Amino acid sequence: MELANIRKDYRLKVLDENQISRDPLQQFEIWLNEAIEIRANEPTAMVLATATPDGVPSSRIVLLKALSDHGFGFFTNYSSRKGTEIALNQNVALLFHWPELERQVRIEGKADKTSYRISEDYFNTRPYESRLSAVISNQSQVVPDRKFLEKLWEEQQNDSVEKEVARPSHWGGYMVEPFRIEFWQGRSNRLHDRILFYRQGMDWNITRLAP
Repeated sequence: MELANIRKDYRLKVLDENQISRDPLQQFEIWLNEAIEIRANEPTAMVLATATPDGVPSSRIVLLKALSDHGFGFFTNYSSRKGTEIALNQNVALLFHWPELERQVRIEGKADKTSYRISEDYFNTRPYESRLSAVISNQSQVVPDRKFLEKLWEEQQNDSVEKEVARPSHWGGYMVEPFRIEFWQGRSNRLHDRILFYRQGMDWNITRLAP
């Protein structure tokens, strides 16, 4: 396979700074709703990038579970690698990619834990099986094998059949408050549209970037 020969020309849409919302969170919601409406594959999936205090990065895909004027919310294990890194360095990056629309959104911001109540309320909406997995998973830690996890899951299931599955203290939410949001629309001949919002104080400035 000649990887250098794999190419696609983007022609679906355009992105004009004079025709988009001046509020980047509102503009993001417009794009997200479009992705949901066309049934894009995993429209709420986002790459979350974290880094250690000395700048060693890592990334993984998580799911967007909240969107508000405050930013972008997701839930995870606080003791996982991402949770440990966020505790030491709150600066994170998010990336949404909707290939069906030839779009990306790049976000940089600061991650803070959500309140106890928000974490509790969301946890209790999750499927029973997902709550069980959150209880037994020591996320990012080494385990002997798959059978070890399955045995823990079965034991927790037996213990939880006749009672509620309580949210473990190591599991909860984060809200990422953005200070940079870039909207990327694929265009023909690699002359892509890139519109950047960046925060100065309480205001958002907007500019166009070269592709």
